[in-house]
Amino acid sequence: MLYVFGFDRVGVAVSDIYFVDPNPANGQEGAERGVRLELRKLEPGELKGSIYSARPITVERPLWRIDLLESVNGTPGSFDRTHHHPGIDGWEPGRRVFDKELSGEPLKWLGERLADLEGVLDSAGVDRDEVSPADVAGLRERAQEIVDTVGRLLDGVRSGDLATPPGDSSATGVRASWL
Repeated sequence: MLYVFGFDRVGVAVSDIYFVDPNPANGQEGAERGVRLELRKLEPGELKGSIYSARPITVERPLWRIDLLESVNGTPGSFDRTHHHPGIDGWEPGRRVFDKELSGEPLKWLGERLADLEGVLDSAGVDRDEVSPADVAGLRERAQEIVDTVGRLLDGVRSGDLATPPGDSSATGVRASWL
């Protein structure tokens, strides 16, 4: 499942994810599942026909990522693998940053961050010129709607409807997700 909330120059992409790290850190072995959210650049394309034609939209590079993950064999609701990536280099995420507040109250933590786009950019080392005032205002206005969507996706993960392993999940390095 993929949701994209678009504003002016950035958007928020949210998807369920099932993941097995091919080279896990100590204590991070085994399958993970949950919801991934990325703040992404958006690029509107040129019209391909008349003024009435559909406009191509490109969901571009990530600026920030949060992974609300749990170990598949762990306790549901533990958020034991929940982390964020405050830094991203091109398309590659920086290191996982674990935060007790994020794991303790992930939806509250997320809502606070989404309502403070400038603070997120500062902590991620992203120039504020990457976004417009319309992005800041739009994200602040829609933060709760995005948090509610993440909550519904988490419910789908816990019910077993989302973030399911692909057909052959015995391989090392498995990822099933839009993001």
